[in-house]
Amino acid sequence: MAQTRRDQGVAAVRHFNRFYTQKIGVLDEGLLKSEFSLTEARVIYELFHRETPTAAELSRELALDPGYLSRLLRNFSAQGLIEKVTSATDGRQHLVKLTEKGEETFERLNSRSHDSIRALISPLRADARQRLLDAMQTIQDLLGDKPPESGANVVLRAHRPGDIGWVVHRHGVLYSQEYGWDERFEALVASVAAKFILEQEPARERCWIAELNGRGVGSVFLVRDTKTVAKLRLLLVEPSARGLGIGARLVDTCVAFAREAGYRKVRLWTDSQLHAARRVYEGAGFERVSAEPHHQFGEGLIGETWELKL
Repeated sequence: MAQTRRDQGVAAVRHFNRFYTQKIGVLDEGLLKSEFSLTEARVIYELFHRETPTAAELSRELALDPGYLSRLLRNFSAQGLIEKVTSATDGRQHLVKLTEKGEETFERLNSRSHDSIRALISPLRADARQRLLDAMQTIQDLLGDKPPESGANVVLRAHRPGDIGWVVHRHGVLYSQEYGWDERFEALVASVAAKFILEQEPARERCWIAELNGRGVGSVFLVRDTKTVAKLRLLLVEPSARGLGIGARLVDTCVAFAREAGYRKVRLWTDSQLHAARRVYEGAGFERVSAEPHHQFGEGLIGETWELKL
């Protein structure tokens, strides 16, 4: 079964690659109706944006065979697009830079690329364009090799229209993928979220959404249980944003608000499987006060009640 799923994943990625390369025209004989291939255009792009690199640096950064790149650069030189200059710090090194003609070529390719992409996305509605950009960012986040995001880029804000649906959806997806919980858990989340929207007491109840570089990556709710007791609910941090302290910030924000609102205690319910969340609760000063088996979303689960006196 696992092998079948991996094969399906491979097939899906290959299908997307065929679709996307055809859509943006990289399979055409000349990229952007020019005389250059995709690789040639990429080298011109890098030369424009780099401070006179060496051929070896270009080969390494673009993962190009040195022999192939050497032939490509000789062709560029014959066309008058590049020139080689001796390094001021090491006379043995030769640096590569675009000539004036080469820079004009880049500007022409860059303008065509801009116009091509604008024509591709202009027919989309604003919400569809945002979905596209979010999906592309997700691909970069998952497959890129950039350094981890910093927690300093995280912003906590009040919920807006559309956020509650996202909270329900992501809880249903993640808890199914990571813990095998069934749709009954998603139904519970939906009922909690709907009650919050319909009955919220703004002075004593809040929802916070965590954003990382403008993208939703977490949530938490604080709701009224009794006059003196608040409930912390629906803590969630996306896998791509874990390790940045977002869960702790969300819980600390809830606790601070509960104190300001006049509650004397914050209570929460969790499950023994949720090890990361339990560590966050412990770090915030919560203590487990009870535990009992349950079968609400699957077999062999142990529910736990935690409390924090304010």
